[in-house]
Amino acid sequence: MSKFTGTGVAVITPFKKDKSIDYDALTSIINHLINKGVDYLVCLGSTGEKVTLNKAEQVAVASHFIKVNAGRLPLVLGVGGNNTTQVVQEIESMDLQGFDAILSVTPSYNKPSQEGLYQHFKAIAEVSPVPVILYNVPGRTGVNMLPPVVIRLAKDFDNIIGVKEASGHLSQALELLRKAPEGFHVISGEDLLAVPMVLAGGSGVISVMAQGLPEKFSSMITKSLEGKNKEAHALLYEMMPCIDYIFEEGNPAGIKAMMALQGLCKNELRLPLTPVSKILEERINQFILT
Repeated sequence: MSKFTGTGVAVITPFKKDKSIDYDALTSIINHLINKGVDYLVCLGSTGEKVTLNKAEQVAVASHFIKVNAGRLPLVLGVGGNNTTQVVQEIESMDLQGFDAILSVTPSYNKPSQEGLYQHFKAIAEVSPVPVILYNVPGRTGVNMLPPVVIRLAKDFDNIIGVKEASGHLSQALELLRKAPEGFHVISGEDLLAVPMVLAGGSGVISVMAQGLPEKFSSMITKSLEGKNKEAHALLYEMMPCIDYIFEEGNPAGIKAMMALQGLCKNELRLPLTPVSKILEERINQFILT
């Protein structure tokens, strides 16, 4: 099985009441996820609130993941931005030893063309010392990287090994699966679409919900990879209400509320993000209790 088959988790960055990083909680979360059977970990993505961390904090969090993980699971580091030159310089200046790949999101705000997206990731692939997983999430970035560009990148660069596809359109994922070269990972970036994508031939998921229910979510993906349609969907249907809850008022606010209710972290975010409403928090709590 490939390093990036199965359940990857987009891990939160826990904070203390004073908004400093809670490294003790992060240690507990990493060990908890490993012990509960997930397949790989992603740090410093959008769920990890990377954009609210300064550079020194980002380096410290990445180093903490490497130290605590201690080689037990593959690690993926979020690296991206909307200034290609700066992203390239960041990759060139970083020590990526200890990471098995980078996850690089499409540029946000400046809305490049499809050719601009190709050239952006071409520049990244040419300097990255580790494999690259593309990340398409138009709901956050304002630009949708279409299948022809993804497939072109996959064919042109051996170190572009996959895409986290979170357009929300199953038809787009199916087009990627139909045309992707052999060995290229099409990974669901949508928790609700993970089962149909995997059953159609996808490699797995990079999930938010999986850190709230790691055993159940991992089991669902394993059953999907085994082609056990009914069993996988049964688990999905059990989790669907809470998947909706954790995204209702934004990510990572929902999943942080869920993990705080389980005693894994404090329910703290950095502005402009804020905790979920008390009403939604109670709904999440009721799901946990039932």
